[in-house]
Amino acid sequence: MIDVAIFGAGRIGKIHAGNLVLQPGANLKYVSDINAQAAQELATQHGAQVADIDRILADPSVGAVLIAASTDTHADLIMRAAAAGKAIFCEKPVDLALERAKACASAVAKAGVTCMIGFQRRFDPTFDALKTRLAAGEIGDPEMLIVTSRDPGAPPVSYIKSSGGIFKDMLIHDFDIFRWILEDEAVSISATGSCLSDPAIAEAGDIDCAAVTIRTRRGRLCQINTSRRAAYGYDQRFEVLGSKGMLQAGNHKPTEVIAATGYGVSSDNPEHFFLERYRTAYAREIAHFFDAVVNRVAVRTTIEDGVKALELAEAATLSWRENRTIELAK
Repeated sequence: MIDVAIFGAGRIGKIHAGNLVLQPGANLKYVSDINAQAAQELATQHGAQVADIDRILADPSVGAVLIAASTDTHADLIMRAAAAGKAIFCEKPVDLALERAKACASAVAKAGVTCMIGFQRRFDPTFDALKTRLAAGEIGDPEMLIVTSRDPGAPPVSYIKSSGGIFKDMLIHDFDIFRWILEDEAVSISATGSCLSDPAIAEAGDIDCAAVTIRTRRGRLCQINTSRRAAYGYDQRFEVLGSKGMLQAGNHKPTEVIAATGYGVSSDNPEHFFLERYRTAYAREIAHFFDAVVNRVAVRTTIEDGVKALELAEAATLSWRENRTIELAK
């Protein structure tokens, strides 16, 4: 039995806690959050205790921690948990500052602990199946990746102001998909964007839609288009063009019923938002994390992956702000 603590009792913390308690051999012992009421409610729901950071990290029975608190706490919690010898699962991003993210990676390496970053899209059954078929050579060598990533609506401007911007907050998942699918690194990145849904987002110094083009070391191309507004639901899909064909990964829908009448053919809109779209992915990633901890095997999404995605997010931000292509180290 592995005792586990979770930092963060908000929306994503509740999802991870619910998946954690389903893992054989995992015991949710502690919940910690600056919101005392939220912490107590989540702890009561799962038979855990509310505790502060110091008590949790000093408890030798705690073998792993889940970090689902606000982004500005991630780096400190990673470094402190690593120093305490705990296995770590942390939501993306590692930090909003690249140097702090790199410092976290160094601390994890020095401590020799497991550290997994929450890029749950790699655990989506549809995306994972495409990756498996691509690796099997079904469409030959991949040459181009096109990613569509659209939210149904923008978060509050108060959140956007502290989010690090659309490239670090939203597209960081797509940058990870790029690296995972093509198994290649970027040598150049060009990003542009606009604010079309809410002037307050522009006043906060951000944009609500973006287009990114990446060229890789092997000459492959990736195009990412994203928007914080899609009236029809949460739009998450991509396609890979290869030397022998193409693979596409489409949206998930609440049902697969198709209605055909004299007025036309219709089906459900995509799932409404990420909690619905990736409910299975979240469960699979937590199961993978505990399998890695118990069996001492490598995790699929490492802290180095988190650093690499953040590097791309920073380069894309710079490209957008300075209206130029950014050349990256080869």
